Amino acid sequence: MKYSSETIVGQIVADNYQAAALFSKYGIDFCCRGHRSLQEVADKNNLSVTELIEALGALENKGSGDQINFQTWDLDLLVDYIEKTHHRYVRKRIPEIIPYLVKVVKVHGKAHPELLEIANEFDAAAIELNAHMQKEELNLFPHIRNMVQARDDQNLTIESPFGSVQYPIQEMMKEHDEEGVRFRKIRALSNNYTPPEDACQTYRVTFSMLEEFEQDLHKHIHLENNILFPKAAELEKIFAYN
Repeated sequence: MKYSSETIVGQIVADNYQAAALFSKYGIDFCCRGHRSLQEVADKNNLSVTELIEALGALENKGSGDQINFQTWDLDLLVDYIEKTHHRYVRKRIPEIIPYLVKVVKVHGKAHPELLEIANEFDAAAIELNAHMQKEELNLFPHIRNMVQARDDQNLTIESPFGSVQYPIQEMMKEHDEEGVRFRKIRALSNNYTPPEDACQTYRVTFSMLEEFEQDLHKHIHLENNILFPKAAELEKIFAYN
């Protein structure tokens, strides 16, 4: 892929997920705000767009190794992957992280009042993410699977429970943006998940779990915003709806 100042960040990561680590290093949001150009993110983060382009070029020269190319996956396979990998991860991790947060707030909250804010933000994320994933699994994802099946069966007429697929996609992307804001706040409150000097082991483990959760959420949202949703909107164009 050739890069210019106008190349879109989300598309770069969609083509080469190795770029995700590079963007994370510079504090560039490639998932919720992946629609921005390299010039925009460089200006926002006080970076040289030329240096960014050179760093991306160096990644290209390294090659992708065993990297999975999600761009080549059919959409029904991709939604299965998202559900079985990222939705399962969220549902598994939330009940593991919350007790840790409760404990560190109880023990360290007086000295570090920001912990209560972090816990409240994560509690809100738990509620919203569970509702969000349920909407995807009950409505949007089945419709995407139906479109793939109808395409393969050469049935160009399909039932839609919500009109254009763009409507639920827009709602899901709005909710992704809200979680992006929430986790940027958690990251700021936690000083980039850096435990203070007086932190016990539980405190340190909690921050490590939160950081891992955010990293997985970035990949999760990236797969949807930058690959699944644009391809679903493109696939929809071949159908007539009843």
